[in-house]
Amino acid sequence: MNQALPTLTLKDFASDQEVRWCPGCGDYAILKTIQKLMPDLETPKENQVFVSGIGCSSRFPYYMNTFGFHTIHGRAPAIATGVKLANPELDVWVITGDGDGFSIGGNHMMHVLRRNVNLQILLFNNEIYGLTKGQYSPTSQVGTRSPSSPTGSIDSPLSPCQVAMGSGGTFIARSIDTEAKHLTSVVKRGHAHDGAAFIEILQNCPIYNDGIFEQVKDKKIAADFRVEVEHGEPIIFGKEKEKGIALNREKLELEVIAVAGNEDSILIHNETNKIQAQMLAAMGGEDFPVAVGVLYQEEKSSFVSDTQSQLQQARDKQASLEALLNSGHTWNVD
Repeated sequence: MNQALPTLTLKDFASDQEVRWCPGCGDYAILKTIQKLMPDLETPKENQVFVSGIGCSSRFPYYMNTFGFHTIHGRAPAIATGVKLANPELDVWVITGDGDGFSIGGNHMMHVLRRNVNLQILLFNNEIYGLTKGQYSPTSQVGTRSPSSPTGSIDSPLSPCQVAMGSGGTFIARSIDTEAKHLTSVVKRGHAHDGAAFIEILQNCPIYNDGIFEQVKDKKIAADFRVEVEHGEPIIFGKEKEKGIALNREKLELEVIAVAGNEDSILIHNETNKIQAQMLAAMGGEDFPVAVGVLYQEEKSSFVSDTQSQLQQARDKQASLEALLNSGHTWNVD
């Protein structure tokens, strides 16, 4: 008979290490949200493992009173894959940033998503390299001025959620560092997903890229610049929910229209529709709100379950060493 799990609180998941992020960093809010969420997952604390690469976000394992690895730049997905395969009972979390995850670690990220490895991947996106003093990153906007682009970056930024979908990800979501309730609900769903759960978290860097997401975070104006999508619900936004997202079928592109009089034209969010999810992930800028929530989810066999099944099939054959040595072409030497 299984013993009941002890009642845990946020304090049980907070380590004794001094948190060493800059004052006002969005990582503080994410850390507190995850520490508070852990007891609600109702899994043994000893089964939680946090794996990170290099960057400001990658200090995360030090501040969680769980098992963890602070690994090397960009390689957290690969090491996390090994941890999960070695012990599938563990909950393995990957903590990474836009530079760590999509620059030097882009190849590892692509393949961990393609394989659908059972990991929760939290990507902190502040559109800058914070730890190394503010160079532009793969997600930085065109024109970003930084020590590595003093006259403004000319690189086109990538969209983490779009790349994740293009890599074959089966759970793609986006949330915001200071929106604890929303972030909690999204991470809970990602944790329950059987496969790779990729969650982009828009996170403020007050030192090197302050206010980059102010439009979607400022309570006074956020309603006009972000839309919270929910499966089966119309995609509407605005202070009075007066605006909606529709599909222009002639141009095959999204457009913003007034809700009044166009109720039948407003898109209904379908998180199993990959084409719609790709369009939502691409929204932003001056013309469109940023979509937050679960953008896409697909039921598909996971890498861990497929690997375990393959191993069991091999064990079931029960081939002896003698039979193996005498298989195929053999001969005796006198």
